[in-house]
Amino acid sequence: MNAQQKEVILQVKNLRVEFGGKKNKFVAVNDVSFNIYKGETFGLVGESGSGKTTIGRAIIRINEAAGGEIIFKDRKISGKIDKQLDREVTKKIQMIFQDPMASLNERAKVDYIISEGLYNFKKYKSEEDRKKKVEKALLDVGLLPEFASRFPHEFSGGQRQRIGIARVLVMEPELIIADEPISALDVSIRAQVLNIMSALKKEKGLTYLFIAHDLSVMRFITDRIAVIHKGKIVELAETEKLFKNPIHPYTRALLSAIPLPDPIAEKKKVIQIYDPNCHDYKNNPPSWSEIEPEHFILANKKEFEEYKKLLK
Repeated sequence: MNAQQKEVILQVKNLRVEFGGKKNKFVAVNDVSFNIYKGETFGLVGESGSGKTTIGRAIIRINEAAGGEIIFKDRKISGKIDKQLDREVTKKIQMIFQDPMASLNERAKVDYIISEGLYNFKKYKSEEDRKKKVEKALLDVGLLPEFASRFPHEFSGGQRQRIGIARVLVMEPELIIADEPISALDVSIRAQVLNIMSALKKEKGLTYLFIAHDLSVMRFITDRIAVIHKGKIVELAETEKLFKNPIHPYTRALLSAIPLPDPIAEKKKVIQIYDPNCHDYKNNPPSWSEIEPEHFILANKKEFEEYKKLLK
């Protein structure tokens, strides 16, 4: 299926997000553009402080867009929008947060935590219907319905994150933003949570924006990846294409740092260090260009020609 045949559920166009006042203004996201197709898992990867979470929060309207626009299902959702559309965005775009310890209300029982969105949007016909929805959401993430009567502190980190996923699922969202959903979990639990997310995607036809700093996780769960460095996307491609043939020096550096399971290969491996000074953008600034179908790169004309030679 080529890009023309896929349905675009979300468009981010030239997004800019700033923090601070005029004197100490910090540009966290600078001129970022990408599309997310319906039914895919789109990955946004970069180091801490690269701006990836800021983008996720701009989509769900927590962070204000200083420039550019965000379009969800052909409707602009950034900037000033009417109350009805704001409610629709809150309902249709849900977020799984990084820290399952901090994102659940310690004083509320699981039943209320999962039902909060249902209460806010009156998304149930009767009390019995609400309880059924909570039960179904818990079963969907591999938890027992009787867990509804317990408090968050009675659960492990992995179970709490499942409760967080159930809280999102019960709203029947069309786009789920998963912000580092496994980085706070034990390594042994991570695969379980990823498997649940993959199974739910297939079963319910979900669309994910998956934000992480770990590329090995990205390879397992995403269809396409955008690599972000200091608020700018430097490369975007299908996941396997990016792993087999990374073009941008920053992408190559990130990939070279992935630990290898073979101890001999791990010893021999050479980690590439990315130096932003390798780009000469003074007189020839970079632009966002398609180097091959569905593979985009941030480069100036000279670099673009050099990068083309790296295509296999």
